[in-house]
Amino acid sequence: MEQHEIQELQNKIREISAFLQPLKTEIGRIIVGQEHLVNRLLMSLIADGHVLLEGVPGLAKTMMVKTLAQAINGSYSRVQFTPDLLPADVIGTRIYNAEEHTFSTRLGPVFANIVLADEINRAPAKVQSALLECMQEKQVTIAGERFEMPKPFLVMATQNPIEQEGTYPLPEAQVDRFMFKLRVDYPKRDEERIILDRMAHPELDLKAIGVGELADIETARKWVDKIYIDEKIIEYILDMTIATRPARLNELSSRQSSAKLDKFKDLIEYGASPRAGINMALAAKANAFMAGRAYVVPQDVKDVAADIMRHRIMLTYEAEAENLDSDDIIQMLLNELRTP
Repeated sequence: MEQHEIQELQNKIREISAFLQPLKTEIGRIIVGQEHLVNRLLMSLIADGHVLLEGVPGLAKTMMVKTLAQAINGSYSRVQFTPDLLPADVIGTRIYNAEEHTFSTRLGPVFANIVLADEINRAPAKVQSALLECMQEKQVTIAGERFEMPKPFLVMATQNPIEQEGTYPLPEAQVDRFMFKLRVDYPKRDEERIILDRMAHPELDLKAIGVGELADIETARKWVDKIYIDEKIIEYILDMTIATRPARLNELSSRQSSAKLDKFKDLIEYGASPRAGINMALAAKANAFMAGRAYVVPQDVKDVAADIMRHRIMLTYEAEAENLDSDDIIQMLLNELRTP
């Protein structure tokens, strides 16, 4: 891409991405802190991804998603996952009308622009898998009839990391369909003080003002696709994903000769899938778009690497014995790999 073409694209990207700042401001009027979560939700929207959120109760996860839906004038739905939930309770089912002797389709709560799958690991695998088709294929099939999901479509699923009784761990196939896995911690003291002042009112009903439109998200997606990503950065993303696969580490010996990668053979049991590289490229372009840039820089990849990779690598017992988690491994990889 020529320099003048990049400059023209840059000007257009800045114009198109201008709707993001009012969105952040309006969400910040309701939600205190959680800037990383807000950015990742917006990023997943414009990159057409989904979010898995891990955090203890009471961190405004439900309010966050509801506020985002209100701010973009989109529809919102919340599904509370429980052990007795059925797939039909999520995607919908066929209803028989006894008076007219006909069947009609009743669509489930998943048909919304933004869907909160609350405590997704409390439902069995058959219910979790009901989300697979709509998340990946953007459609649902009920009694042989196909129904398209609304656009844009974002699933944010939550799971509680401190309770294991009565839960069903998400299968790897389900987890891999989430672009990001985010870990949300407690707010800082000064943030929690603002929360107390703002929210400790029984009759308070905070609602976000619609400052954006669904069309803004669709337009943003088209321009994110045009953002320039250099071949060297593509190779960097490939190096990162291949470096998580113990059986494929030898392939990097010529490209990353200075990196000490052999140690990862003892730390990683299973590596990231090709979907990790796809999502990393998409998220890096979305990160550049949110910064008003028409091109991807290596730092864009580094910024999103942990959120995209942490749920896609499985560690060995040796790594656990050394008290290393997936975030530690990803940071070690970033430190070892040569940046383009």
